[in-house]
Amino acid sequence: MTRERFIALVRDEQEALRGFLLALCCGNRDDADDIAQDALVKAYLSVSDYRDRGRFRSWLFKIAHNTYLNHRAAHRTFDALDEMHAMAGGQTTDAYCEHQDLYQALATLPPKERSAIALFYLSGYSISEIAKMTDTTEGAVKMQLSRGRDKLKERLKL
Repeated sequence: MTRERFIALVRDEQEALRGFLLALCCGNRDDADDIAQDALVKAYLSVSDYRDRGRFRSWLFKIAHNTYLNHRAAHRTFDALDEMHAMAGGQTTDAYCEHQDLYQALATLPPKERSAIALFYLSGYSISEIAKMTDTTEGAVKMQLSRGRDKLKERLKL
């Protein structure tokens, strides 16, 4: 794949990638942008592994998901709730405030459940696609979605 082709494909997927990572990062735009940048660098460096056999978006989101998990593991100084309370107390954007309840509820989910919810409901991936992207089984994805939905319903009082 040429550099120009890679840039064109990334340009087409940039907003979807940013939205996915923003959901995983519970509205923290700085973290989402940092992870997106790291994921794009990793994707560019491993573009020779992409074989045009699937959707470029799926391949890129898998890299982004793994980058998110690595970032989260490296920055475990706060748990998700403490992080959300700190974010809510600081300066936030209008878009964050608009979805603050959702982001706070997402922050309480374990990373695998949060990823499954974001990929399925926010990015529109099928269960089989999510299983491939997260290197797990379809049954595990279904369980993560079910548990995640139940927890979100409880936390959002739906």
